[in-house]
Amino acid sequence: MNNHGHLADFLQARRGQLRPEDVGLQTYGERRRVPGLRREELAMLAGISAPYYTRLEQGQSHNASREVLDAIAKALRLDDSERAHLHALANAPRRGRPAGRPRAERISPATGALLAAIEGTPAIVMGRRSDVLAWNRQGHGLFAGHLDLGSPDTPGRRPNMARLVFLDAHTRDLYTDWPAKARAVVGNLRLTAGRYPDDPLLAGLIGELTMGSPEFATMWADHRIVACDVADYEMRHPLVGTLTVTQQTLQSPQGNGPALVVATADPGSSSATALNLLAHATASEEATRPRHGAENRI
Repeated sequence: MNNHGHLADFLQARRGQLRPEDVGLQTYGERRRVPGLRREELAMLAGISAPYYTRLEQGQSHNASREVLDAIAKALRLDDSERAHLHALANAPRRGRPAGRPRAERISPATGALLAAIEGTPAIVMGRRSDVLAWNRQGHGLFAGHLDLGSPDTPGRRPNMARLVFLDAHTRDLYTDWPAKARAVVGNLRLTAGRYPDDPLLAGLIGELTMGSPEFATMWADHRIVACDVADYEMRHPLVGTLTVTQQTLQSPQGNGPALVVATADPGSSSATALNLLAHATASEEATRPRHGAENRI
């Protein structure tokens, strides 16, 4: 599906989530076939003609101005992230030749140096489809200690955080408020799908999650965008117990490169103590791990 198809789905879903009473419209007790706003009602709220809005929602109009999109966003009561997503969907170029298979993502030397510089703080580097491109020992220990530490080094073995959150029992149990984490993951994938509508690997991941997780299918159909640059999560870690961390996602302003996800805790808190314990535990594990080829040096 191209972005104009995503635009139609987004507008239909968000229109259906608004009731007349939410926006001050009187229904005078009339029976409605669907609970959401009608197209003509939304068009009236946005100050545009109903036929024009209908063409836009049906993907038949590809030249909506910024002013029109902002008016629709206001009528739909979108927040800043959702408004930006609407603009991205509406202003995408028309599809040309079919997209080829994307190249495997890699971290730059600068990102690798940054990851090394914050050793001691849990951090992972994620690609645009939420594949783990790299992590430090603490990031591995906090988010996916049950997986092989070296798995991100090989593109075909890389863990995928969206897949882990929805399909991996260990990761699901890691978050006390799993639905909040799940919604943030879906919101991030929804933004990525808006930027890269022709990415076959992303489409395959979304299809896999839709088939494998009823919760994902429901959240994906909701078309809500959840900004998750900074979020607090209570985690139930099997090694250091319950702790609360702040997960910060650092990315380029264009949003087109790998993202660095860092987990911190309030200084002096029990959660900070737990992260220190985790750092010592992962360092000890690394020190006792046999080096490659050591079994041959006797």
